[in-house]
Amino acid sequence: MSRIETKLAGLKEDGRAAFIPYVMAGDPDIETTGRIVLELEKSGADIIELGVPFSDPLADGPTIQRAAIRALRQKTNLKEVFALVRKIRESSRVPIILMLYYNLIHKYGEERFAGDSAKAGVDGFIVPDLPPEEGMALADYCRNNGLDLIFLLAPTSDNDRIGLVSKSGGGFIYYVSLTGVTGARESIAAGVEKAVKKIRRMSGRPVCVGFGISTPEQAGQMAKIADGVIVGSAIVGRIEKAASPDDAVREAGRFARELKKGILKAGR
Repeated sequence: MSRIETKLAGLKEDGRAAFIPYVMAGDPDIETTGRIVLELEKSGADIIELGVPFSDPLADGPTIQRAAIRALRQKTNLKEVFALVRKIRESSRVPIILMLYYNLIHKYGEERFAGDSAKAGVDGFIVPDLPPEEGMALADYCRNNGLDLIFLLAPTSDNDRIGLVSKSGGGFIYYVSLTGVTGARESIAAGVEKAVKKIRRMSGRPVCVGFGISTPEQAGQMAKIADGVIVGSAIVGRIEKAASPDDAVREAGRFARELKKGILKAGR
């Protein structure tokens, strides 16, 4: 099993959902991102989702779009992200998933991208604009390098789509809890529990849920339903408001601990 699969299997045995925070690489700068990742792990993160900045992030709402712009102003690119992961690997084995858009992979070259990712210590990828029908070559390169290519399902996904994603990807299935872009919401979307149960029943795969989860209470609600709880914009928003890089690290860690408490309190 991959490091992601091993982590999720261990948490399942313990009766716990995974806490998966998202941060943007290069926001506010690449060195601070490394410190934030280690602080998130220290604060209870089970898996880290690391965004790679892109100029046209079609799945992301305003908060993560602004983070991408800040990171691009810092000249953050894939090679710097690989270097960041190698640096993190000097002291951490936390599973790391890159979330990025396909143009970056296409320009880099799929085979080279998978190989360099594995060498850096990356564990998997989420590529929101790459459907499984067009991702089979990359999926093969990922498998050859021990990496998980994680595909997405949404409230609009039918049974055929669930079946295709179930057999095509690795790691877990990412369920997008709402139709729309990323961003904090006041409540979790209706119908998530029913959808997660259906996907899990049809696929036999872990299902992690993201988009719109923004409070410890919501994280706890989702932990009762899903195998993993993904929180992005709510964390990125706190980094954005931080007064300094040191404050960004502290605030990310503080909020992560609150989210983790909500998840642990919920149990499964």
